[in-house]
Amino acid sequence: MSSQSENDLSCPVCHDIYRDPVILSCSHSFCRFCLQTWWRENLEHNCPLCKKINLSNDPPSNLVLKNLCEAFLLQRDQKASAVSEPLCSLHNEKLKLFCLDHQQPVCVVCRDSRAHKDHRFNPIEEAAQDHRKELQKCLKPLQDKLKVFEQVKGNFDQTAEHIKVQAQQTEKQIKEEFKKLRQFLQKEENTRITALRTEEKQKSQMMKEKTEDLNRKMETLSETIRATEEQLRAEDVVFLQSYKAAVIRVKQRPLLDAPQLVSGALMDVAKHLGNLTYNIWNKMKEMVSYTPVILDPNTAESHLILSEDLTSVTFGERQKVPDNPERFDYYKVVVGSESLDSGIHIWDVEVGEKGTWGFGVVNESFKRKVQALSGYWQLSLQDEKYIVSTTPDTCKFLSVKKLQRVRVQLEYDRGKISFFDLDANTLIHTFKHNFTEKLFPYVGTEKDPVKILPVILKVDEHITPLSTGFWSHFETSKKS
Repeated sequence: MSSQSENDLSCPVCHDIYRDPVILSCSHSFCRFCLQTWWRENLEHNCPLCKKINLSNDPPSNLVLKNLCEAFLLQRDQKASAVSEPLCSLHNEKLKLFCLDHQQPVCVVCRDSRAHKDHRFNPIEEAAQDHRKELQKCLKPLQDKLKVFEQVKGNFDQTAEHIKVQAQQTEKQIKEEFKKLRQFLQKEENTRITALRTEEKQKSQMMKEKTEDLNRKMETLSETIRATEEQLRAEDVVFLQSYKAAVIRVKQRPLLDAPQLVSGALMDVAKHLGNLTYNIWNKMKEMVSYTPVILDPNTAESHLILSEDLTSVTFGERQKVPDNPERFDYYKVVVGSESLDSGIHIWDVEVGEKGTWGFGVVNESFKRKVQALSGYWQLSLQDEKYIVSTTPDTCKFLSVKKLQRVRVQLEYDRGKISFFDLDANTLIHTFKHNFTEKLFPYVGTEKDPVKILPVILKVDEHITPLSTGFWSHFETSKKS
């Protein structure tokens, strides 16, 4: 049937082939369900097309239309079934064979044709089965690769989430550190402002007392001068009568020197402002610390937990962290954030007396995902024995006991790395090697914390004075 016929057999309401069609008195037909739905939504039982009122609440079935629709659906299903089974394009026969030489399905007529003379054939079912196996075999690497990609994507997603967590935690710690600095500076400011106000109050009070004393003396002198000047303006007889007493009163008033400002009366501005920032910085050293080795959390094996200041590491439960290239998988260690490739470097390590730990330096190329047989120089504690080693076969047991604080001294250019017992002030061991790669400090533990100790800060308070040559030059310039 044509597409126009399909339109003629479509319900005006649902626009699909009629299902159980009914006919109204106006001769229009609809699906029974569509008409009932229309009437439920409208108060009057009218025709959805012409709007004429239908008197019957149960319109009769349109049997002719129903039969046409069923025939149409049956024919359409048959066509679809025929299309699903492809035929030979040359002979219009079913494709029952597979030509192994041409690698294509053929019919029995094709098999006997000149085009396929002396060719090999398999039944279509057998060929399909063989080729499915072959294709599945080819598909397997792609499926495996997809699984790898899915794992990598999962790691990427985890890494992206870890980046957010790192940023949030780092921002929080930065704010906390600056909060401490602001509190220190605010306290220092308040202390210095208080000292300034105290000095101002003391010296203002001193000047007030001196001014009040001077005012009293000035008032007494003014009274004497006023009385004497009145006597000078009196008549001669009256003046002479009081002259003797006036002379005595005037001579009894000593002529004191005018009061002068005492030394140190002004504010000691230099004390409050002189080297202000230097003095604050010098005092700040009591609240700040410097650690020569900062551990890199991106390299820490998943069981290791770093302190907030990245100077101490503890062994704990396995954490969900990204499998990034820098991270150790085989060894439970973490390396420093900066490499060393020249000069002398010293750092101190605090360790426990039990468990398993190790520290030293590793090459930049040290393998982190599998066992490495070289590229490290370490001091370790294993089974309550202290060991130094550079490879698994070069272990040397030490006779030292109860190490607590150990100094590591790397002399890169001289090819030496030494370990010292800080508490006993003795050399433990020295490795000698011609270093050619960048080195990273590292620490590792499987129990107790291992900590990089901070360095005690010292600020040189002795400032070189101005040279005497400056003053002699200044005097010479003045004279000239």
